[in-house]
Amino acid sequence: MSSLRALLLVCSLLVPGLAPAAESDPLESINRPIFVFNDHLDRYLLKPVAEGYRFVLPDPAERGVSNFFDNLQDFNGTLNALLQWRLPEAARNGGRFLLNTSFGVLGLFDVATPMGVDRYRTDFGHTLARWGAPEGAYLVVPLFGPRTVRSGLGNIVDTYGSLETQVDDVRTRNTLYALDIVDSRVRLLKAEELITGDRYIFIRDAYLQQRRALVTEGAVEDSFSDFENGWEDDL
Repeated sequence: MSSLRALLLVCSLLVPGLAPAAESDPLESINRPIFVFNDHLDRYLLKPVAEGYRFVLPDPAERGVSNFFDNLQDFNGTLNALLQWRLPEAARNGGRFLLNTSFGVLGLFDVATPMGVDRYRTDFGHTLARWGAPEGAYLVVPLFGPRTVRSGLGNIVDTYGSLETQVDDVRTRNTLYALDIVDSRVRLLKAEELITGDRYIFIRDAYLQQRRALVTEGAVEDSFSDFENGWEDDL
């Protein structure tokens, strides 16, 4: 672990974006135009699709879709808990995945939570933090929204390590990706009521607060988590 920490510290010196930022948002002049682009894309495309999805899909079916993707995230959480050497948490997430996949019909029903098997919320960005990687600057990524350098790198690993990528049929895999995006956007519809003032600053601060609470294992819960939602930028 010490050698890995040393490597990460060397990388932070060689790559400016990996160094801890003196301010939370040193790239604001670049981030804001990208945010505006993402916001318009969401307002005229993704949000209407999400609202139509919620209108036509019955609530039980909508919950089933959300449960299905949460179950896939439990598999990812199991791997990350193992990488963090948190064996009890890995066993908990793994148990959730097995229970919900089998008795919950491929995860459409969450049978683990009523049984007292709670989710350990984590992702590879959290794993990198546990390994000592610095947070890096706040970024707004075109199409994908708010990240930090650390959480962005983690998101790439999580995406390529997800179960969806193991689906061989391209059409099925792309359908899963699209449905996951829409489901994630539907979850954020109610969160829009909480936004006040400057939308950019509100979403930035909420995202950074959530990521730091995840790393420090605080009790903060909000709707801007990378772990739960992939399009948290597009409010």
